[in-house]
Amino acid sequence: MSNRLVLSALAAVALTFGLASAQNSLSIATGGTGGTYYPTGGAYAELINNYIDGYTAAAESTGASVANSGFIARGESDIALALADTVLQAYTGTGNFGGEGEPPQLPNLRALGVAYANTVHLVTLAGSGIESLADLEGKRVSVGAPGSGTEVSAQSILEANGITYDDIDEQRLNFNETAAALRDGDIDAGFWSVGPPTSSILDLATTRDIEIVSIEGEELENGLGASEVFAPVTLPAGTYTGVDEDVSTIGTPNVILVAAEMDEQLAYDFLDVLYTNIDEVIAVHPSANNTTPELSLAASPIPFHPGAVRYFEDNGYEVPADLMPPN
Repeated sequence: MSNRLVLSALAAVALTFGLASAQNSLSIATGGTGGTYYPTGGAYAELINNYIDGYTAAAESTGASVANSGFIARGESDIALALADTVLQAYTGTGNFGGEGEPPQLPNLRALGVAYANTVHLVTLAGSGIESLADLEGKRVSVGAPGSGTEVSAQSILEANGITYDDIDEQRLNFNETAAALRDGDIDAGFWSVGPPTSSILDLATTRDIEIVSIEGEELENGLGASEVFAPVTLPAGTYTGVDEDVSTIGTPNVILVAAEMDEQLAYDFLDVLYTNIDEVIAVHPSANNTTPELSLAASPIPFHPGAVRYFEDNGYEVPADLMPPN
């Protein structure tokens, strides 16, 4: 055999081996490091790395829900976590996605499932005098990071109660920045929409006496009317140091978001390893106790990916007609 043929044969073997051993890299868009998305996304990445052949994954810290919806639609991320109200706006081209000069409707978004429900935390320091949403008028208030689902939820709840940014000194801070600003007296209150307990509030409560303001009565009813995905929830006493009574507030599901273009078998396999090994995610953050097929089927705001539909049906679940992917 000539040297040229030998080299060609070796090249073919090397190419075949390279293709067989190649790993597809997946990006998981999360949120700030002081919230729940980031550790949850990290746990998802570990499941992919450990259990799905041919793929590796890494969690990326991002501006959260609004940004994540765009990343998925544009193919810049493969899996994301995003609040249901933001996802619904993105899918339908409303709210933050519908105005002049704003991002358009993102019809290629699909759900793999629902991870857990976020709880709106309105946090202030003890003695601030803030006991309701109405008390925020004229105050310095963090409404969440730019492009975050926290800001979408906070603005919706405030506006439903007749409070606009003209009535407050709004600050667009991420979770860690909000906690630091409260600690240092640079703001009067801050919103989190996050799975409890979250590290940034836990840390703040170790250095300052905090209060979490209840949203109740007419303010609660108004807030719930702002989005079809909102639901009343109770933050149990003792979740954070110094919070000794139950807190009435608003909850929002978190969607495990992908694009319609995702490989169907990958979508199926991800759900399989997620639900089979959910204890590994719970060990990272207790919010994953709520990561169930039942929650996904009851709370997804947009249609499922075909791989998710096949997974649920293979495991004996009926997928509602309005959550079937469009043709």
